[in-house]
Amino acid sequence: MIYSNNTPRLDLHGMDREITRILVKEFLMDCLALHYDLAIIIHGIGTGALKKEVHELLKHLKIVESYKLDNFNSGVTIVKLKKVDK
Repeated sequence: MIYSNNTPRLDLHGMDREITRILVKEFLMDCLALHYDLAIIIHGIGTGALKKEVHELLKHLKIVESYKLDNFNSGVTIVKLKKVDK
């Protein structure tokens, strides 16, 4: 998955797990509504708690086709959204 500077991003630095779940869901729903096929979630490295929370949520969201850590920055997850009919 290749993304550009125009790919929407959500920075979760300093957020707790509960707020993270809310923000990620809203962010991805907005991206889907705006017909983006990729989104970037910046969770940071830290203890790994936010990354774990984000990945657990992404596993269960039906609008997510796939996701993976950025090859060059393990504090970033790239999300591929499912295509929706217009």
